[in-house]
Amino acid sequence: MHAIRAEGLVKRYGRTTALDGVDLAAPPGTILGLLGPNGAGKTTAVRVLATLLRPDAGRAEVAGIDVLRRPERVRDLIGVTGQYAAVDEDLSGQENLVLIARLLDLSRAAARHRAGELLARFELTEAARRQVKTYSGGMRRRLDLALSLVGHPRVLFLDEPTTGLDPRSRGEVWSMIRALVAEGTTVLLTTQYLEEADRLADEIVVLDQGRVVAVGTPSGLRAKVGGQTLDVRPADPSDTDAVAKIVAEATGSRPAREGGLVSAPIEPGRSATVALATAARRLEADDVAVTELGLRLASLDEAFLALTGRGAGRPEVEK
Repeated sequence: MHAIRAEGLVKRYGRTTALDGVDLAAPPGTILGLLGPNGAGKTTAVRVLATLLRPDAGRAEVAGIDVLRRPERVRDLIGVTGQYAAVDEDLSGQENLVLIARLLDLSRAAARHRAGELLARFELTEAARRQVKTYSGGMRRRLDLALSLVGHPRVLFLDEPTTGLDPRSRGEVWSMIRALVAEGTTVLLTTQYLEEADRLADEIVVLDQGRVVAVGTPSGLRAKVGGQTLDVRPADPSDTDAVAKIVAEATGSRPAREGGLVSAPIEPGRSATVALATAARRLEADDVAVTELGLRLASLDEAFLALTGRGAGRPEVEK
């Protein structure tokens, strides 16, 4: 049984088709990444699976339960964290958690106990009695994630969970997500950060204009869009032009330059090993010192661009 399964989901808003026959599936205890440019349909898909929106066609199940036939049962089994922290800033962190627990019919004692467990787990105990308006962005996001776990959900929907966080706070949230999955929780993750999907997701579904354009593991998607890429970083930035010429000759492709790094994909039919050796010999012959020289598969960013024809963009607010 899949923890999440959708077949042929369709959702239209007038003449706009947000979902156009979307299929996706996630086994229990895994992370399914849902990627796509702005307006691709990611948030719409999450809303359908979370019983917040009815599709025009198709079917979906969460933990083996049909989201259309038994939405109330599905809601008992899921947690949802949206793009923006859904917390009451005038309440304390503890009060927010107790409020949700009471809404889930826990007794006062059980609600306080569950709140204490989650405050400790998300390292918020010291700030438990402070108003949330005094929390940092990372603390608010951790509290928001804690709120989605009050009811011990089997499936967790995370829609852009780290948007706007600094790298340290983002890393903390990543660690917490990994810990939840290690305990058996299934996560559907939408994100604008391709590095986030690369590090967390067991499998990725790429959406574009409401359709699935690719499915696979992060490494599989990188391999799908082409062979290897040659990277060379000159020690002296003034040698960038010379390095670009050498890379072009070795790979047969036009190189790109970014932050001092010169990169080019190996032309189909050429040996990646020969291209690397050729570049190394030319660099040595021309006495060009480098700090980086190597082969790699396409990055997930490059794969995403190749699959959709555009970048991931900034966070969207979909209908």
